[in-house]
Amino acid sequence: MNKLFAATLVAMSLVGCASVPQGDPQQDVAAKRFIVAPDKAAVYVYRNETMGAAIAMDVALDGSVIGTTGAHTYLYKEVAPGKHTVMSQGQDKVDFDAAPGSLTFVWQEVKMGMMAAGSKLHIVDAAEGKKGVADSSLAATK
Repeated sequence: MNKLFAATLVAMSLVGCASVPQGDPQQDVAAKRFIVAPDKAAVYVYRNETMGAAIAMDVALDGSVIGTTGAHTYLYKEVAPGKHTVMSQGQDKVDFDAAPGSLTFVWQEVKMGMMAAGSKLHIVDAAEGKKGVADSSLAATK
């Protein structure tokens, strides 16, 4: 069993990084200023790790797919204040209540399983979230 697991990890590392559509470089710079209009809220979903680099993962906000993450990428979306739900790969979800003018940071942690990769979503504080986003590049967001 250990040999199978080791062989799987080696094979996955040879595949390379998942390619996801990149966002506009100017939007990347603007989103990393971490400023949102006082009557809106913003959510960042980021993946700042190399684990599972060969896997692209869909992310939905309030039931609609907003984009796909790969290693060291993030998605940015302005939302109306209120209750929202982020879902990853149709598996894990996290709910949050966005106050006007607030920033919400959701870390998408990759979890390797026996048959497929999954993810776990975590709401993190602003300091950790800003660092994770700063270490990542904007993926195309719908």
